[in-house]
Amino acid sequence: MAPNVTRYENDKIGRNYPHSPFRLFEDFFNDWAVHSAENRRAEGWIPAVDVLEREGNLTLMVSLPGIGEKEIELKVEGQVLTVRGERKSLESNGYSYHQMESRFGAFSRTFTLPETADLENIKADYKNGVLSITVPLKPEVKPRTIKVNI
Repeated sequence: MAPNVTRYENDKIGRNYPHSPFRLFEDFFNDWAVHSAENRRAEGWIPAVDVLEREGNLTLMVSLPGIGEKEIELKVEGQVLTVRGERKSLESNGYSYHQMESRFGAFSRTFTLPETADLENIKADYKNGVLSITVPLKPEVKPRTIKVNI
């Protein structure tokens, strides 16, 4: 019986792979997946925000899973609302990751509120990892006709 010979190729970082006619294709997708995941971790974390309007209120719903309410900061300067916070890795609590798909780190999101926003009555609630910020809107000033008396 003849010995089974497998030809190996070195990739860019020294790993050996069996020779394959699809090597270029495989490298492209394997490298893309690895670099894509690395780049996402390096980019930092930006929480998703939904902005809704209902019954004269603007509502911003910010997805902040894994963050305590004491780690969230809300600030209004002029017409700009800023949400800041930080989600920390569980490695600091003694855990070791086998796979990490979540992002960690500090974040900051800013929103320019409309001129009709009632900045003095903004309310925020945090429940089940979702921060709901309610911004009441003042009724828009509508032009009115003034009757001229003769």
